[in-house]
Amino acid sequence: MKGWNIYLLLSIIFLLAIIIFFAATGLWVVFALGVGFLFGFALQKGDLCGSSAMSEVILMKDSRKLFGLWIAILTSMVLFAIFESLGVIQLAPKKLIWLSAIVGGIIFGVGTVLGGGCISGCMYKGATGNINSIVALLTIPIGISLVDYGPLKGLNEYLLTFVIDGNDGKAITLHSLLGLPYWLLVLFFLAVTITFLLISKAKNKTKSKVVNKDKFEFKNIFTKSWKPWQAGILIGIIAMLAWLSSLQTGRNYPLGVTHGVNYAYQAIIDNNVKFVYEKPKPLPQINSSSMPQSQPKQSQIPKAQGKVSEPKKLNVWLILLSLGLMLGAFVSGKMSGQAKLLPKEPSQTLIAILGGLLIGIGAGIATGCIIGNILSAWAMFSVGMIIFGITTLLANWATTYFYLMGGSLLNKHL
Repeated sequence: MKGWNIYLLLSIIFLLAIIIFFAATGLWVVFALGVGFLFGFALQKGDLCGSSAMSEVILMKDSRKLFGLWIAILTSMVLFAIFESLGVIQLAPKKLIWLSAIVGGIIFGVGTVLGGGCISGCMYKGATGNINSIVALLTIPIGISLVDYGPLKGLNEYLLTFVIDGNDGKAITLHSLLGLPYWLLVLFFLAVTITFLLISKAKNKTKSKVVNKDKFEFKNIFTKSWKPWQAGILIGIIAMLAWLSSLQTGRNYPLGVTHGVNYAYQAIIDNNVKFVYEKPKPLPQINSSSMPQSQPKQSQIPKAQGKVSEPKKLNVWLILLSLGLMLGAFVSGKMSGQAKLLPKEPSQTLIAILGGLLIGIGAGIATGCIIGNILSAWAMFSVGMIIFGITTLLANWATTYFYLMGGSLLNKHL
């Protein structure tokens, strides 16, 4: 048995091992490895990097990847609406922290072009041998740490004060602004997308009557690249699986990779950490009548020698999701013969290092990246994350124009 077959067999064994481990231990957190594996596999097969999806619109006049990202969002919307109506999940849109969204979006958008991808893009490209993505991935958690724990923490906390809440104190969403049920707005976007596809299909038929269809072969699913919209559908389904899995560990949110990357980094460099892998257990109720009547005075309590810092809480589900993503992308690349070391020009690699740092800083300030802030948050119509997405897109386009396309503000004929 050679080639893609062996990797398919190993993948099945890996996923079955996860199920067996869960059956033996009851630990839901292990499913993060399987969800991440499928996520990385789909990302690599569709080459669905959020940064590339944005850049290629103006760089190559190609919007297929951007449409694939929208299909992932739309599929997530539909599934979120179904499971929310069944009472299985409770929507968790992000707050409208407008200044963090704008500042983080600008820095993040610039970084994605210089680093050659968003965070998930660098992860799946790095897993298949792209040197620039590997070095960017090494500096991304450093950038996030500068915001979460380092010298940029004060600035970040200041930006987080610029929050606008709804009348009920909840996050402002598109459906709350319009006064519509969530499911109704989902149906609207679904209908608009289907209408758009039908019109586009009709136009394409009039332009060309010749349709070349390749003969379907089972192995092509694993050995050939997917169309972005195909990968988008699967990623939307995976987002729902991610939510159901993480919900059992006390985390009420679908896909997200920013903090998973940073938590993995913190687990390596810091000994003062606490791993969180399950729902917090309820505290036992204490009968006040059984409490001792006399308590020692504060002066009688011995003072601790030195200040003991609180350990950093690291969500194991997010760490395992990130590890699974890298593994799934590697296996996908090996199946299609795309997993090989891809050297770049040294000057590009140095810029990628800077790009990774900016990606991390921007994602840290904006509380997430394209996966958590656009794929997941747009599916819940978070207005703050819509601002982040638009800002990221404009910053990405501006950097693509000036850096990749050699654009200039001055008229070349002057």
